[in-house]
Amino acid sequence: MDVRSPTNSLLEFRQPAVRHLAWLCSAPPLIHSRLSFQPSDYLPDHYLDLLRDWDRAPETGPALLREPPQKRLGFYFERLYEVLLTDLLGWDILLKNTQIQSNGHTLGELDFVVHNRTDDRIEHHEIAIKYYLGFASNGAPVLWYGPNARDRLDLKSDRLINHQSRRTHQPETLAILAEHGIAGPLTARIFMPGYLFYPLSHRLEAPALAHGHHLRGWWVYASDLIDTDTSAWVQLHKPHWVGPWRQTHRPEQDDTQQALGSINQDRIPRLFAELREDGATGDWHEHRRIFVVPGIWPS
Repeated sequence: MDVRSPTNSLLEFRQPAVRHLAWLCSAPPLIHSRLSFQPSDYLPDHYLDLLRDWDRAPETGPALLREPPQKRLGFYFERLYEVLLTDLLGWDILLKNTQIQSNGHTLGELDFVVHNRTDDRIEHHEIAIKYYLGFASNGAPVLWYGPNARDRLDLKSDRLINHQSRRTHQPETLAILAEHGIAGPLTARIFMPGYLFYPLSHRLEAPALAHGHHLRGWWVYASDLIDTDTSAWVQLHKPHWVGPWRQTHRPEQDDTQQALGSINQDRIPRLFAELREDGATGDWHEHRRIFVVPGIWPS
């Protein structure tokens, strides 16, 4: 496997939703923060056995895992997080996606308010799953953009740490909590796993705020792939941006070429996985992932 990519243990899961949940359980955060929540610090010792049971017999697992995934990745990620909290950790969700309003205006939203039964305290969790590509131009400072370049790692991190996580300090939020018998402000936790994608063409240092064990991918302009062997590539469609990809058949090269050829035309970055065949099973597993972007990106 590629350096700091998902481990082979995740690829044992054949049910995508279970594999995605397993990834969520073990994925390191993107950024280093004292507020970071790491599920592996709380998961029971037998959680992998439980996931294996759900993988072998999906009807025995949580109903949320059997529902069709939402089109928006953020909503799907929230669903997985709910399963993590309730079915793996055994914690109680007291509030979820609760809007904070003042004089008819929405000030924000609380992602999750949970009873952490391990530490016996009420916590406020803000979560996000993110993918950022490192970019520098003409000696300018390196910035880490999302595939949609309006999103940026430094801006999102600042908002998550200094604004979203402090929402239970607001009078309007305290009033909502009190209505539900909850005394605030609450212990704030943030959970933001994902990938940082480094240029395929040159070396780039990790951003200063990045977690030391963050997951890595690569990115490249579509026009720079002319001499690249992409015969083992497949495009990853949401929600399969979550966790490593596996499939039973050889990649369809025509499909990949068509997807690559449309990037400069529709001006939309696309995520691909480079696969390797498992000699023991004949399955094809993700080796590394690559974002391919149009020539105008990030502008």
